[in-house]
Amino acid sequence: MDVGGAYGAGRAGAAFDPLIFAQKPQVITRAVCLFLSFIIWMCVSLKGYIEDEDKEYCIYNKDDTACSYGKEVAVLALLASIGLIAGEYLFEQMSSVKSRKHYVLGDLGGSAFIAFLFFTLFWYLASAWSKAETPKGNEGTTSATLTVIFTFFSIFSWGGCAFLAFQRFQMGVDPAFASTFEADPSGGGQGYTSYPDGTEAAYQEPPFGQQQQQRPMGDFQAPAY
Repeated sequence: MDVGGAYGAGRAGAAFDPLIFAQKPQVITRAVCLFLSFIIWMCVSLKGYIEDEDKEYCIYNKDDTACSYGKEVAVLALLASIGLIAGEYLFEQMSSVKSRKHYVLGDLGGSAFIAFLFFTLFWYLASAWSKAETPKGNEGTTSATLTVIFTFFSIFSWGGCAFLAFQRFQMGVDPAFASTFEADPSGGGQGYTSYPDGTEAAYQEPPFGQQQQQRPMGDFQAPAY
């Protein structure tokens, strides 16, 4: 079923304009999320571990869980950002109101969940980094600090995605484009009219019967030969 004005998008099948698509707030915020997630993943993967006495340990107070958790959240956010940008392109091509609603709810729930993950990751890394000893030669300190800062920014970027999805959900469906196949609340059309009451009074007497009743019954006369 073709719909339009559903959850902030027009009818499906409209021409795709890359410039307008790139300027959409949803695309811009997800591009920011993608950039921050990539930087966090790179910093933790390449500069999050330091070798000391032939042993490799996490720069965040030698807590390997902090580095592992940071990489996992960053990878999840990175994949989610790519998927949501692709979903944003497909969103306006969806001709079903239910499909758009499911996408908006999934975007809302997923973005809020990832924002919560970055919130917990920020406090985890910030706490571990404040207790960590300064590495020799300040090795990896810049990357560790940038990771904490970008994790903090990611809370707001993903929170912004969730807010935009919530606004879309509040828009709902424009009544002008709602389905016209729903039942008429006023009761719809009237039923078929019944046939006339089948009583004897409704029928007319047969014409031949009337003629026979009006004709006098005289005496029989024999024909003359």
